[in-house]
Amino acid sequence: MKKNFVLILFACGFAVFSTSLQGQISIDKDASPGNAKPVLVSLSGITGEAAQVIQFDLYVQGFAFTNAEAAQYLISGKSNGNLEARVSDRFNKSTVVAKAYSGATLRRQAHVFVDDFVQAIGRKGIAQTTIAFKGKTGKGSEIFLADFDGFNPRGVTADGSLVAAPSMIPGQLGMYYVSYKLNHADIFYQNLSSGSRKVFAKFGGSNMSPAASPDGQKVAMVLSKDGWPDLYVRGADGSEPVRLTKSREDESSPCWSPDGKWICYAAKQPNQRRVLCKIPSSGGSPQQISTSGAPSPTEPDWSPDGKWIAFTVQFGKSFQIYVVPAGGGAAIPLVEGEDPSWASNSRTLVFARRNSATGNYVLSLLDVPTKQYKDVSRISGSNSQSQPSWAR
Repeated sequence: MKKNFVLILFACGFAVFSTSLQGQISIDKDASPGNAKPVLVSLSGITGEAAQVIQFDLYVQGFAFTNAEAAQYLISGKSNGNLEARVSDRFNKSTVVAKAYSGATLRRQAHVFVDDFVQAIGRKGIAQTTIAFKGKTGKGSEIFLADFDGFNPRGVTADGSLVAAPSMIPGQLGMYYVSYKLNHADIFYQNLSSGSRKVFAKFGGSNMSPAASPDGQKVAMVLSKDGWPDLYVRGADGSEPVRLTKSREDESSPCWSPDGKWICYAAKQPNQRRVLCKIPSSGGSPQQISTSGAPSPTEPDWSPDGKWIAFTVQFGKSFQIYVVPAGGGAAIPLVEGEDPSWASNSRTLVFARRNSATGNYVLSLLDVPTKQYKDVSRISGSNSQSQPSWAR
């Protein structure tokens, strides 16, 4: 997604310029979900909006702010119009990043700085990424895009009906989603660069839950055209869909393994409980994925590094986000919420959290190793946000 951001900047007539100093790098070791301590950092000299952006971006990636005497990384600089920032490692006395930024908004400069910092210590930056989501509007719902922190929201659809299940296409400015615009549950493809769109799946029965493959060449979906909601795969070129499952129970929420060889989905059992299964994307026999301690899992999403599957479990009227090793095992509870979607760093999740006071949903970001989470900024144009899909 960073490549797309650079292209957009130049198209608008500006770019972020920087100078840098190289130093030794101290890399922290990520722990298993829920067991890591945050990496301690301090911040001085940078104030206002730039400081707020840096604090948010780092918090949802497993950092916590403290004083200079307790921190490993010392962030300093100034933000008078443009951003100058330096990061030093207090433990090994090295400079990690030292850059001056100009050309974009101060908020964008701060996002770029955070990416520079986390990449310098061996992680993947996500501060310039985009999230698609379903937003409730006065006429129903529409699909929106926003920066990962909720800023810069923009509408994608104007269907004036019900929409659902946006699925960003990895490495492309495109997405699939479900719309009832034609009085039927159909899957649409939307080009996010040109704004053009087309119907991708409009078979008899329902056309639901599109999920683009990692290479963007195939789409998994749930179709009921043959009598029951089963899992199918179709080429992005519109070739004939191939049926993968044949069940008298509902299948839902397909997602792909990062190598594209497997599709994970939620399968309903005769007792109405759901289990997670995976099936070869080329066809074959499904295999159940154990989620010990987490009954009736739904809405799975496979981490880009292939190690974890995040999913939702309902307990009465509440929902909880869990993760489980991709091969199955003991499920680990993380936070109250639903609809998890992984960032490209394989450690941050976006999910929907219900506001108990209003009943509306807000998007939140969760750092899985530390379980730190924050709500994104209030998103204008929509009073409730759900079903997020993180661009990778």
